[in-house]
Order: sequence, then structure tokens, then C-alpha cells
Amino acid sequence: MTSATHGDHGAPAGGDHPRLAELTAMVRDGRIDTLVVAITDMQGRLMGKRVQAQAFLDGVIDHGAHFCTYLLGTDMEMNTPEGFALMNWETGYGDWIAEPVWDTLRVLPWLEKTALVLSDVYTEEGHKEIAVSPRTILKRQVARAADHGLTIKAGSEFEYYVLKESWEESAKLGWGIPQRFGYYNEDYHLLQATKAEPLHRLLRNQMTEARVPIEFSKGEAAPGQHEVNIRYDHVLESADRSVLFKHGAKEIAYLNGWGITFMSKPDHTWTGSSGHLHMSVWNEDGTQSLTHDPDSKRPYGMSDTLARFMAGMMALSRELAIFIAPNINSYKRYASLSWAPVNIVWGRDNRTTGFRVVGNGPGLHVEDRFPGGDMNAYLTYAAMIGAGLYGLDHELEPPKEFKGNGYIAKDVARMPRALYEAIAALESSEPAVEIFGQDVVDHYLNAARVEQQTYDSIVHNWERERYLERS
Repeated sequence: MTSATHGDHGAPAGGDHPRLAELTAMVRDGRIDTLVVAITDMQGRLMGKRVQAQAFLDGVIDHGAHFCTYLLGTDMEMNTPEGFALMNWETGYGDWIAEPVWDTLRVLPWLEKTALVLSDVYTEEGHKEIAVSPRTILKRQVARAADHGLTIKAGSEFEYYVLKESWEESAKLGWGIPQRFGYYNEDYHLLQATKAEPLHRLLRNQMTEARVPIEFSKGEAAPGQHEVNIRYDHVLESADRSVLFKHGAKEIAYLNGWGITFMSKPDHTWTGSSGHLHMSVWNEDGTQSLTHDPDSKRPYGMSDTLARFMAGMMALSRELAIFIAPNINSYKRYASLSWAPVNIVWGRDNRTTGFRVVGNGPGLHVEDRFPGGDMNAYLTYAAMIGAGLYGLDHELEPPKEFKGNGYIAKDVARMPRALYEAIAALESSEPAVEIFGQDVVDHYLNAARVEQQTYDSIVHNWERERYLERS
């Protein structure tokens, strides 16, 4: 494993960044005619603008691209709910600046002559970075780790369902239960996976070509469900890859006539889709893993650093659940005997526990199995780094390893059963404020409350089925 060189702060257009020079050359010789300038919103979606090639050469983004502040203060439907201090009708919904981070530049093979660059978000006056922007939230936790003399490396796994209907067809059908592409469990099943291999092959190869290196794809534990493993790297690079993978997978599927979803639990009878995180702690320059100590008396040669980092992750997972499981639907994935964990326990290579310790020697690391496919990777990684550093700062010790079926663990903490429970946990969390700051906590609490209030006000099909005749 090698450490990635990753520029956190980007470079201004017109600078000497090699990727910017490469882009300029590709535009001049006609290989690229469109540049996508993107930010990531609170829900983990890419938002932004497309820049025409000649306009790019003429310098239209020399100082970044303008966008309305409301993009970091909406709900899933792009409504502008009340309660956000930074963006509301009183502030006039002005502009912020999306400043390209040229290290993130990718050529997208699935879109003709198109490149994409991720951006950080700044005020137009004073060039102040926006604290509630998901990528900035993660950058600040990366900086906190650096202050501890640590580098965090990570890799994401995503599960998703391939569907027979397109999103448009699902909308026309009233968003009923979609048909999965497959009719039996395809976990590791090569024949069943072959049926959707035209899509999976595109995802593996086009993502890798776009510098989102895919190591494996495989069938998962339900009809039509699949998983990909993204190559691990510096945690900020891994989060960039995660966001780009989800966005790009949706584009590739749509452009080739497939349906796909990263929804955490599309139906209560389906196996949930995960977004597992593999995390390890390294020295300051990322050349030496700090997870293993051959002289350690801890289980499996676990170092004090890894043990206390994991202890922090475990101690704060419940309080920081909104950053791990952001949606109403996220919590329906936490069901016993469902391959999604419930209890906050750890075990060695144990898929029934929320935290799974895997690997050997310098490759020893922890897998967090609580995030779902619907996670915003910037926020989830930020929460777990912040929690891990909290564990180090407070010298927390992990509980004794749980052996056996983690679903039946007694007298242990468990993840919230619903979003409203996660809201209450975050509202009373002092460590969350210590990690993120009150402004970030308030911003994402408001988003969660809006989501909960919206859900509570809607009459659902289940209610009509249960009460229309019989109440």
C-alpha cells in the first residue's frame, strides 16, 4: 500500500497544477469539450454546472463557479425549508463559489468528451470556506488527524440493486415495489451475476478509467443485488471516489437502459444495501501503519492506537448516527439476522457485529458495517475520524470482543431504531459539538428534523392497507 498525494485545498484556475495543464491541453486539441464543475450537497449528490470548452479557455472559472447558497440547505426534493442559519429568505439566497480542486479532475469515459472536477465551497467575499459543506467537514477531520500526527486511510464497499424498471417507469407506476434484475440470491453466484454483467463490466472498467479504481464486483445476498469494492487510499481521496462512484454508476446505468438504486432498504422483505467502511490509522506521512503492534497483549496484535480509535468509533456511533444513516429509510436496514448489524459490538471477522476487525500484521484494520448504500461518504468518514480521535484523546478502551451471534448480544448499545431516535441522540451529544462545532451540528440536525417532519405528515400505502377498511 502506498500513500496518495492529495491536495486538500485545490489550486486556482490559471495556476501551475499538472492536471489543470492536462485539461487545458485536452480542451485545445478537442478531446474535451465539456467540463463539469461539481460540489456535493448534504444528501451526497453532485450539483454544479457544465462549462463549455472555449469558455473554460477564456477563463470563466478562473475564480470558481457561482452557485446559490440554497444547494447546501435543501431537503431531498430541493425544497428550501426553514431553520438553516446560513441560507434562508432573509439572507436573500445569494451566491457562494465552487472552487475546483484540480487533484480531483477526471475524464468521464461514459460521457462524450467530458471531464469532471470536484470543488470546495467558499464565500465570494473574504474567501472563507463554508463549514457545513460535506467535503470541508471531512477535510477538517483530516486536519485534526494530522494535528495528532496521523493519516487515515480508508476504502468503501457499496451494495446496490439492479432493477428491471428505469426510474421513469417506477415513477409512472407510483413508486411501487420495483422488480429486481434476478429472481434468486446471487451471493458470489457467477451465473446469476452474468445476467447483468453488461452493466457491472461497464462500472468496473469505466470507473477505473475515471480514476475510481474498482478491485472486485460480486453478487450479493439477494436477487439483483451486487457489491463493488473500491481501492483504498487516503480517506479524502476515498470519499471523493465514493461520491463519484455513486453518481457515475447512476449515470452509466441510466445511459445504458438499466435501473439501479443505492437506497438502504428498498422494501422490507429485501436485504438492505450497505456502504461498509474499511479504516486504518497511519503515521503522519502515510508510510507506516499504526494498527498492529507485534508486542501487544491485545487480541490479534491490535495496537493501542487502533484499539482506542475503534473504541471512539463504537462509543459515538449512536450519537453520530445522523452522519452515518441520514435518511428515514436508513434505519429500516438495521434488522436482526439481516446481514446489517444492529448492536454496537466488535468481533474478529464476524459479520454479525457492527465493527469487524480484519487483516493481519500491518494490514490489520477495522470495518464499520453500520453505514448503508445511501450514506454521504464525506459525512460518514468525518464522523468516524472524529469519533476515533475522540477515543484517542480520551484514552477510551473498547469493550471485550463479542464472539458468536452479535444480533443477540445483551446489555450493549445499539444503533437507533429510527431517525427520530438518532435526532434525540445528536441533540444531547457533547462530543458531537467537540468534533464538528455547534454550527455543523445545528445545520445537520435541522436537515434531519425536516426529513422526519415531512415523513410524519405523509399518509403511506401501508396505512391505507391497514386502516382503510378495518379501522
